[in-house]
Amino acid sequence: MSKLFVDKTIEINALASKVWDVLTISEYNRQWALEFSSGGPQFHLESTWELGSPVLWKGQDGTVIVEGNVTAVEQNKLLRFTVFDVRSPERPPVTEEDGITFKMSEDNRKTTLHILQGDFSVMTDGKKYRDASAEIWDKVLPRVKEMAEQH
Repeated sequence: MSKLFVDKTIEINALASKVWDVLTISEYNRQWALEFSSGGPQFHLESTWELGSPVLWKGQDGTVIVEGNVTAVEQNKLLRFTVFDVRSPERPPVTEEDGITFKMSEDNRKTTLHILQGDFSVMTDGKKYRDASAEIWDKVLPRVKEMAEQH
């Protein structure tokens, strides 16, 4: 089966450092992470964003909903981390490219943010989950853009 990834890009009229802040600082990411909850529990991301450090998606009550680890980091340029639903009974094998990857490239005070999420092909009903995730990113990315441009 071929790999299934969400692959999205957005242009942001802000420096890469501003985009980085919106992605990594809890007070900002709790605002765009609302799009992932779609009526469910609200959550935010917590991490030191250092290589190998845990990434915890925590609900309002502090319960960990999703966890992972930072697998690649280059401040203001690249951030990749794995993503596992802690409620899932088993974890599929992961490769270097799996999880969520944010790539930022800055040119003339504008940042191109590229997001890659997957591989969904290792999951049962992977296409359904990939398509649902793509719809969420279609809401998240404009929110990240708006916040970085105002920040």
